[in-house]
Amino acid sequence: MMNYPPLNDLQAKAGCRYLLVTTVAKRARQLQDDPEKLDDRKPVSVAVDELYNDKLEIITPEEYSK
Repeated sequence: MMNYPPLNDLQAKAGCRYLLVTTVAKRARQLQDDPEKLDDRKPVSVAVDELYNDKLEIITPEEYSK
């Protein structure tokens, strides 16, 4: 079974797996408070789709990019 979107693509957008997981989890918690945006989907699925389609931007502190 193929995963969509591919994990490698998501990891490339985030920079590392840890940042990917924490970003998606944080956005999923935000989406739980607004069920209109979910459209009968799970919050994590919506958060992953937002990241993959560039609707979600990851802002990293300067100290992490060094």
